[in-house]
Amino acid sequence: MAKVITFGEIMLRLQTYDHQRLIQATELEATFGGGEANVAASLAGYGHDAYFVTKLPDNLVGAWCQSELRKYNVKTDYIARGGERLGVYYVEKGASQRASTVTYDRAHSSISTAQPEDFNWDVIFNDAVWFHFTGITPALSDGAAALCLEACKVAKNKGLTVSCDLNFRKKLWTSEKAGQVMGGLMEYVDVVIANEEDADRVFGIRAKATNITSGELSDEGYRDVARQLVKRFGFSHVAITLRESISASINNWSALLYDGKEFYKSKKYHINIVDRVGGGDSFGGGLIYGFLEQYSTQDTIEFAVAASCLKHSIEGDFNLMSVQEVRNLMGGDGSGRVQR
Repeated sequence: MAKVITFGEIMLRLQTYDHQRLIQATELEATFGGGEANVAASLAGYGHDAYFVTKLPDNLVGAWCQSELRKYNVKTDYIARGGERLGVYYVEKGASQRASTVTYDRAHSSISTAQPEDFNWDVIFNDAVWFHFTGITPALSDGAAALCLEACKVAKNKGLTVSCDLNFRKKLWTSEKAGQVMGGLMEYVDVVIANEEDADRVFGIRAKATNITSGELSDEGYRDVARQLVKRFGFSHVAITLRESISASINNWSALLYDGKEFYKSKKYHINIVDRVGGGDSFGGGLIYGFLEQYSTQDTIEFAVAASCLKHSIEGDFNLMSVQEVRNLMGGDGSGRVQR
């Protein structure tokens, strides 16, 4: 199995029960999650050697988090320890026309204050074939952005494929700062992942004939976005997820994959959502898996979308589906009948 490295922040996730609002809650469910950790969990579940790299506080919360990662076969050999704290985020799951909300409490987290000496990238990337990060990590601090840049440089120098999910977060930085920082990182990226808003918010590349509020998405508009991204940055592949939000509870879900020459469109799934958080990361994990397994381009995008569709049925950030379960859905078995 391939050695894959992901780098970023993992946080303690505190979620209300039964779609309650925080103001109603008397107890919260505690799990862990974060973009790159979620991708590592997917790939570990599919059988690859997935290493998640971060910095955790050297206390019981950090130990709890590290233990939880190991529970799902994510390798933690390169995690640094120290700093002030683990970031926290609070989730209210929406329903019907009420949107889900996320409230962050992540200032001064250990990873945001990490230093270059915390990570020996030459050792970390030894024998690895793939490196993945998201736009969340460089948004945490200037220091985290510098660590991402150094990691990308070493990864490319050692011949790894580098992927990035743009994952623009307006609560972390402005579009102007994101464009400046991410633009510098894109030089080292081979495969980029974006959603309905990312290319616009980060690079000012907007899809035509699209209204994300009403859920109206134009395939041709996003083909044009992919072409512009490849022209500007020279990516080998651009993947764009297409979420048609009918309500907080019901979405249509599909994606495009562009290899610089041809476009590949997945089938569309009509999803009744159990938990939306981590859905995009499960897509990233599925996409990377397809590339690692040398699937055809069409099968790669189909696997990624099917994996993400299934993740929407699972509580928590991590996608806990097997390869065979994803392939069953790819093959058309989406009935939900009891498996006996």
